[in-house]
Amino acid sequence: MDGRIGFVLLFCLIGLTCAEPVKFVDCGSASGKVSVVDISPCSSQPCQLHKGKASSVNVTFSSGVESKTSTAVVHGIIAGVPIPFAIPVGDGCKSGIQCPIQKQQTYHYQTTLPVKSEYPAIKLVVEWELRDDNKQDLFCIRFPVQIV
Repeated sequence: MDGRIGFVLLFCLIGLTCAEPVKFVDCGSASGKVSVVDISPCSSQPCQLHKGKASSVNVTFSSGVESKTSTAVVHGIIAGVPIPFAIPVGDGCKSGIQCPIQKQQTYHYQTTLPVKSEYPAIKLVVEWELRDDNKQDLFCIRFPVQIV
């Protein structure tokens, strides 16, 4: 067995959460391209988000434009209606991205998604956008979740 695989398996077995790439749909990434979305913890899909806890969200994307800023906008889509979803840090430049964003570079956007205790237990689609200086989407992704 490759040493790296054994190392990862060891940590998974002792209780650390192993993030699985999440299946997502691109919903209009105008000025970038997403390669990987990881949500932790997420052991099955749709990802189960637990009330009163936070999940980490990591999106790896490449930018097709230069931008001095980046702003995250998140919605929960319920019955086709987008409902704003608050996140602790809306500034992508404070979420793992070194700004200014350069064209043809790969970035790792990292943040948390808090799930308030008062949220209803429901299945929904999360739409996550990261916008550039011109309010164009560096990325726009949708992925299904279940609040439990």
